[in-house]
Amino acid sequence: MVRRKTAGELSLQASSDKTRYDPLEVGHALTDDIMPQLRECINTHNAIFDENEYCVGFLIATDPLIKGVMRRKFFAMLYLPSPRPNQSVFLYNKAKDRIVKRLWVLPSASVMAKLSDMDIVDQKYATMKAWSDAFFHGWKYEKVTNSAINTTPNHFFNFIRKQHDINMLSEKEYLEANREKLIQAGCKVAETKPSEPFDFSKISIKKIVDTKTALSDEDVLDSRRKA
Repeated sequence: MVRRKTAGELSLQASSDKTRYDPLEVGHALTDDIMPQLRECINTHNAIFDENEYCVGFLIATDPLIKGVMRRKFFAMLYLPSPRPNQSVFLYNKAKDRIVKRLWVLPSASVMAKLSDMDIVDQKYATMKAWSDAFFHGWKYEKVTNSAINTTPNHFFNFIRKQHDINMLSEKEYLEANREKLIQAGCKVAETKPSEPFDFSKISIKKIVDTKTALSDEDVLDSRRKA
C-alpha cells in the first residue's frame, strides 16, 4: 500500500516551493470539484427554504493550525450576503434546479486591492476588477478614529443588482423587511455592537498572487476562463 502524505508534510512541501504560479490556473485547480459540493449544499437547503431563488456560495479560508492548507466553507442564504475576500456567490433557481447567475467572485484581499488600484487590467480580470472596485467604493480612512469607514455601504449591492438585473435584498434589508415575521416566528432581536472596521493596513501584495478565483457550473460558469 502506498503511504499518503499527511497534511503537515504537504504543507511543508508547499512552503518550500518557490515556483511562481499563474493566479487563474491556481484558482481553477482549487475549484475543479466545486459543483458537487455546491449541489450538496443546494439539496440540503431546498428542503429548508420555501423561496424559489436564493444565494449559494463558498468561502476559502486558511487552516488556523496547518500553514498552506486551504478549506472551503459552503453556505446558502435568502439574501445577498455581505461581500468579503475569497468569496464566491451564485444565484440558484429552484424551479429550474440550477445555478442561473454567477453574482460575484472576490479574490484575496491583497489581489482585490491590487486590481482596484490598477487603471487598466487584462480582459480576463476585468469583471473581477469591477467587483473589487465596487467592494472598495466609499471606504475612507478616518485619522481621528484610526480606522476605515464605509460612506456608501449599499454601493456594492446596488452594483450587483444592476449588473445582473435582480432585486434581491441584502442581509440588512431582508431582516428589516421581515422584522415582524421573524419576531412572530420566535426570533429575538439582538442588541448588537457595531462591527469592527476593516483594517486596510493588513493588506499587502504577496510574491505569489493568491486569487483563488472561484468559478463553477457548466452553464453559468462556462465563462470560467473570463474572471
